Amino acid sequence: MDLPAWEPRRVVAMAAVLPDGVTPPGTRGRILQAGLELFAESGFAGASIRQIARMVGINSATLYAHYPSKGHVLAELVRIGHEEMRARLAEAADGTRNDSAARQLTALVRAHVLVHTDYPLLAVVTNSELHALDPELAAPSLQLRDECRRLLADVLERGIKNGEFSLPDPLLAVTAIGGLGVQVAHWFGPALDRRREQVADQYAKFALRMVSPDR
Repeated sequence: MDLPAWEPRRVVAMAAVLPDGVTPPGTRGRILQAGLELFAESGFAGASIRQIARMVGINSATLYAHYPSKGHVLAELVRIGHEEMRARLAEAADGTRNDSAARQLTALVRAHVLVHTDYPLLAVVTNSELHALDPELAAPSLQLRDECRRLLADVLERGIKNGEFSLPDPLLAVTAIGGLGVQVAHWFGPALDRRREQVADQYAKFALRMVSPDR
């Protein structure tokens, strides 16, 4: 088996893309784009307000007129990432509500993985930098994250009750399945020679094997 070269910093070469309709117009939106790129490359601690302002072509005082602090820029990006995730997972859950638990789990895992292939920089920042936020700034995103976990927990609970799934520890299963797609944003790209849908489909199969050992 030939393994592709691991590129742990590949993500910095990706475009700083945000979901449609969420980027504020004008300077405020350009600040978010610059912050996203810098936070993904250097982390929250390694990026400065001065660097963000320089990328946007403004001074620090102008940036502070739009965002009170660097933490507020990060908080907005993390919130956007979690809202996109919650929206996609909710759509997947609603679209398979009358299907088997296995099909609903497949839809949820596919949606989760595709967020990470479609918005890799945003996913990296959302997953890796939430800890850098003050509790007050982190609260909205933590609530969204809990809602995402609840969507997954509900389908696992349904599968256990109807006999589709066999799980000795459902809570750990939620954590494990939820973590499957997180690293996808770090390595997914043309060098892998696989389409986003192929990765999503395969990860869904991995998840089903975790909850149904006989598969």
